[in-house]
Amino acid sequence: MHKKGLSHLLEPSFRLYFIFLAAFAAATAISGSFGLAAVEGVVVFLLFLYFRRSSSLRRREILGYIENITCNMDVAAKDTMVNAPLPMVIFRPDTEEVIWSNDRFLQISGERDHLFDRKITDAVPDFDPRWLMEGKTQCPTEVRVSDLRFLVFGHLVRTDDKDERRYLATTYWVDVTAFSDLRDEFYATRPVVAILNLDNYEEVFKGVSDNVKTAMLSDINRRLDEWAAPTEGLLCRYDRDHYLFLFDERYLPAFLEKKFDVLDQIHEVVNPNGLPATLSIGVGRDADTYAGLFQYASLAVEMALSRGGDQAVVKNRFNFDFYGGRAKETEKHTKVKSRVMANALAELIGDASQVFVMGHKFPDLDCMGPAVGILAIARKRGVPAHIVRDPDPNPADKLVQELTLLPEYENAFLSPADALIQADASSLLVVVDTNRPEQVLARDLLESVNKVAVIDHHRRAASYIEGAALNFHEPYASSASELVTELLQYIMEPSDLIRGEAEALMAGIVLDSKNFTIRTGSRTFDAAAFLRRAGADTTEVRRFFKSDLTHTISRYGILKEAKMYRGDMAIAALDHPVDRVTAAQAADELLSVSGVAASFVLFPDADRVILSARSLGDTNVQVILEPLGGGGNAAVAGAQIPKKSVAEVQDALLASIDKYCEDE
Repeated sequence: MHKKGLSHLLEPSFRLYFIFLAAFAAATAISGSFGLAAVEGVVVFLLFLYFRRSSSLRRREILGYIENITCNMDVAAKDTMVNAPLPMVIFRPDTEEVIWSNDRFLQISGERDHLFDRKITDAVPDFDPRWLMEGKTQCPTEVRVSDLRFLVFGHLVRTDDKDERRYLATTYWVDVTAFSDLRDEFYATRPVVAILNLDNYEEVFKGVSDNVKTAMLSDINRRLDEWAAPTEGLLCRYDRDHYLFLFDERYLPAFLEKKFDVLDQIHEVVNPNGLPATLSIGVGRDADTYAGLFQYASLAVEMALSRGGDQAVVKNRFNFDFYGGRAKETEKHTKVKSRVMANALAELIGDASQVFVMGHKFPDLDCMGPAVGILAIARKRGVPAHIVRDPDPNPADKLVQELTLLPEYENAFLSPADALIQADASSLLVVVDTNRPEQVLARDLLESVNKVAVIDHHRRAASYIEGAALNFHEPYASSASELVTELLQYIMEPSDLIRGEAEALMAGIVLDSKNFTIRTGSRTFDAAAFLRRAGADTTEVRRFFKSDLTHTISRYGILKEAKMYRGDMAIAALDHPVDRVTAAQAADELLSVSGVAASFVLFPDADRVILSARSLGDTNVQVILEPLGGGGNAAVAGAQIPKKSVAEVQDALLASIDKYCEDE
C-alpha cells in the first residue's frame, strides 16, 4: 500500500502544480515581499477556482457521454439478441431449463410459443449440454434438429441467486446442413477396392471336364455379379481365380452388416466330387490413392489366405477387421509351393554367414522340432547354425537335454543375449511356429537381423512379422514340424537326418495333431512316413509326453473344476497358478469327455492370466480367443491377458463365446 501511494504521489497532476505555486508565494512572503506574495496568492487562488470549475464540467460531460454509450450499448445488445441472424437460447445447464430464446431458435425447433419453464432437451432431444459444464465452448458433435444440422457454440455466465452460485448458458446455433451434406457425400463416394480370390481353385477344378468347369465358373460369376449389382460398381476378372471389385464407400456398411454373405453363396457351388468352392475377399479402404487402396486390398487378401481362406478381411490405414473364417482350412494337395519354398530356403541358408533359429516364448515340442529340422538343412549346406534357447523351464526341456548329448548339437544352443552378440549383417534368422513379433523368444534379435524367414501353421493375426525374405505360412498344416518336414524332403535324403532330429520332428507332429487325430491330412502322414524312414521310432517319441504322478494329480484337479457352458463347452477357471503344460494337457483331456466340443482352461500366472483352448475342429477356438488378444488355429489356441483377474478374463471369454455362437 505504501508503494502504491508513493507512486500515485509522484504522478504529474495539476494538484501538485498548485502546491508548488502556493509554496513559492509563501517563500516570497518569508523573504519580506508581502505585496508580491499577496498578488501571487490571489492569482493562485483564482487559478485553483478555475481549475475546479472546469474539472467539474469536464467530469459531467464524460459521465454523460459514458451513460449515453452504455444506454446505446444496452439497446444494441438487446436488439442483437432479439434480432440476431443466428438462433440463440439461454438456459440453465444444470437443470436444462430455458430462460430465453429468440425467434430464430423457435423457428428451427418448431415451437410457436416461448420455451419458458421447459427443458431445452424437450425441444432438441439430441442436444446434450454437458460439454458446457466441462469448460468447452463448442459442442463436440453436430446437433440434429429435424432435417437440419447445427454446430453449437456457447459460454457460461456465473450468477448469484439467493446466496446460491448458479450458471446461465448462452448458446449460438450455426446451420451447417449444406456443408455436412457435402462432406457426407464426399465420404460416401470415396472409392473402395476389393480383391476376390477363389482359394481352392486347383482343388475344385482338378479332374473336372471342361463343360463342368465352364458351368461352375459361370455359376460363380453369376453369384458374384448378383452380389455386386446393387453397388453399381466395377467387377472384373483379371486372372483365372482373381476378381477386382471397385465400389463406393456408402455400400460397404451393408456388406459388413451381412458379414459378406457372398462367402456362403459361393459354398453352394460344388464340384462333382462334393468339394465346395471357397472365396477369400480382401477390402482396401481409407487410402489417399488408388494405388494405396489396391495395396491395402492385397494385404487384406493375403491376410485372409494366411488365416485359412474362406473369409473377408477389411484393411484401413490403421488395422484389419475380420469376417467369416469359421470353416476348417482346406488341405492343399499340390506340393508345388513346398518345393518352391524349399529351394528358396536352401538358397537363403547357403548365402548366410550363420543361421539362428528361434521359436515362440515358452517353446514346446512343435517349436523345438522344426528348429532342429532347420539345423539339419544348415548342416547339409555347411553353414553354422544355432538354436536360441529359452533359459526358463519349458515343455521342450527334456528334448533339448537329449539333443545336447549328440555330438552335432554340442554347441548348438545359445541364449538370446549371446545370439544377439554373434549376429552380423549376413546372418539369417528363421522364426518357427509363430508369426507374431510380440510372441518370439527374443524380439531384439528379430529386429536386429537383416534377413528373416518365417515358417508357421497358425492363422495370422492383425500383428505379424513384416518384411520377411521368406514366409512359408500354411494354416491347413497340423504343425510347424509338418511344414519343415515337407521342406526337408526336397533338400535332403532321409539318411541325412540324425535319428534324434527325426524323432524331434515326429514329436512336434504328434503333439499338435493329438496323436494324428486332429487336423491331419494326407500330407501329415506323408511327412510322418518320411520321418519314419529317417529312423524316427514312435515308441521312443512317446517318452517326451510322459508326466510324473504330481502333474497327473494336478491335471485331474483341473478337470474337477470344469463346468459346462452352452451345453458343449467346458471351462475350467482356476484361482491358483498351475503348470502351463499340465493346463494344456487338461484342456486336451477335456475333449475326450462325451459332449464336449471345445475346452478352455484359465489360471493366474504372476500379473497375467494364461488361457489354453482346445477344440475338436467344429468350434473355431482361435476366433473366440482373438478378441482377447490370443491366437492359434481352429483346434488349438491360447492367450496371455495381462493386468486382469481370472474372473474378468472369464467374463470376457463368456462374452466372446456368446458372440461366436450368435454369429454362427
